Amino acid sequence: MFGLSAIIGSGWMFGSSQAAQIAGPAAIIAWIVGAVLVAMIAMVYVEIGTMFPEEGAMSRFTMYTHGSLLGHIFSWANWISLLAILPIEAVASVQYMSTWPWEWANWTHGFMKGGQLSLQGIMMATVMLFIFTIINYWSVTIMAKFNNFISVLKVVVPIITMIVLVTAHFDFNNMGSSFSEFMPNGTSSIFVAIGSAGIIYSYVAFQTVINLSNDIKKPSVNIRRGIILSLLISALIYIALQIVFIGALPQSVVSGGWSKINFNSPFADLAILLNIYWLSTLVYFTAFISPVGSGIAFASSASKSLSSMPKNKHLPLFLSNSNNKYNSPRIALMVDFVVSFILILLFKNWSLLSRVVAASTLISLLSGPVVAGSLRKMGPEMRRPTKIKGMKILAPVVFDLISLAIYWAMFPTTVEVIVIIIVGLPIYFVYDYRRGFKEFKQKLYASLWLIVHLFGLSIISWIGGSDFGGMNLIKYPMDFVVILIFSTVMYYWATHSLYYSGYFDDAKEINSTVKLDND
Repeated sequence: MFGLSAIIGSGWMFGSSQAAQIAGPAAIIAWIVGAVLVAMIAMVYVEIGTMFPEEGAMSRFTMYTHGSLLGHIFSWANWISLLAILPIEAVASVQYMSTWPWEWANWTHGFMKGGQLSLQGIMMATVMLFIFTIINYWSVTIMAKFNNFISVLKVVVPIITMIVLVTAHFDFNNMGSSFSEFMPNGTSSIFVAIGSAGIIYSYVAFQTVINLSNDIKKPSVNIRRGIILSLLISALIYIALQIVFIGALPQSVVSGGWSKINFNSPFADLAILLNIYWLSTLVYFTAFISPVGSGIAFASSASKSLSSMPKNKHLPLFLSNSNNKYNSPRIALMVDFVVSFILILLFKNWSLLSRVVAASTLISLLSGPVVAGSLRKMGPEMRRPTKIKGMKILAPVVFDLISLAIYWAMFPTTVEVIVIIIVGLPIYFVYDYRRGFKEFKQKLYASLWLIVHLFGLSIISWIGGSDFGGMNLIKYPMDFVVILIFSTVMYYWATHSLYYSGYFDDAKEINSTVKLDND
């Protein structure tokens, strides 16, 4: 339930509306393609996640195969991607609250101004952040029990919403009677929706299961099971929600054009349009509770990620301090709270934050296929509770698809996120200087491919198709071909840049404790 609770967050409340606005009825395809893409990524992480069940695992994988510099970059990217979900879930709750229709709730109407959080809205979002933090502050166990209740609600309410909306009004004509009506903005809009409408953001929360693997009983079995079931159930819900949303729209809305759809609280607004006021009340209530579930889950995951990073010896050790009876990384939680507050000040609505989350998450996920491919070379004898067949093919394909998805996040978002990730490098160099820059040449060579890859993706995004925010010097779909060729070269460079550091010895030690199904 924990993984499912993380995946079904604010994405169900906003994603369907934003995807329909971008791609029209073809948004349905976008959710399907997004699910397949993330499932392929997850397969890679299932293998390496079950090999190393430890706290903040995703912050350490790359370090095992490519040393501390690349490990630090990806750890930082992973932490940013997890951390950014805290403010986005807080903002989601506040954004829905701002349209509460009841007289007693007039005080919430000032939370949003001009499509962004007002000062009141920022204060309320900060309260939400505090709730996410304080529940995790006391215990993962308390957090898990609280989250189990919310998880049930987060699954039941979307299902009720779909049933009621379909019963009240469903117009098949909204799907279009021709290719151009079904896909009014062309095939490229499908990929724009995946990167910009919160679809990637909605699915990638599977990594929460991996980051909390140390708290999972029988991780060799339950990591795999948790990720697969969470993705399957959430994909079915998200795809069905998109179908229902499109079909339930009144003709008065559709006739104005898909790009004109502009709901502040999509499913609640739709229920009101159809005169189903009790459903709007239920959706408003869930819109407050649902992000709380994801926020709690990711507050835990982000703090685990940050608290594990000092193990790489390039961040202060006090961040890993969990010396209290609740065994929660309290200092890391407090740091996450402060940084999340800063992100709210910088990005004051759900749409902006969802793009940041998507791009940063995808960059951090680039490490998975590289690590999986490298470990097949470095440690073929290692214990693999879930050994994925065809990894030699799957890993480079997944790497290419992630690179494409980063491109779909649209220029200049890709460049902005890359800059945020680079900010973490000075901290690394300070600590590495104190350690005498040991093995610096090897670490730099092992990391150089990522620098070239991110720089290359930035350039391609800049000069790429106009549909993706570029200058249209490389038109769609030729821009996809360029990225696929470039990324394939980068993958093989990356897997040939591995080196055997002391961290690989740590990896072997952790892996030796893993139990296989037949043990």
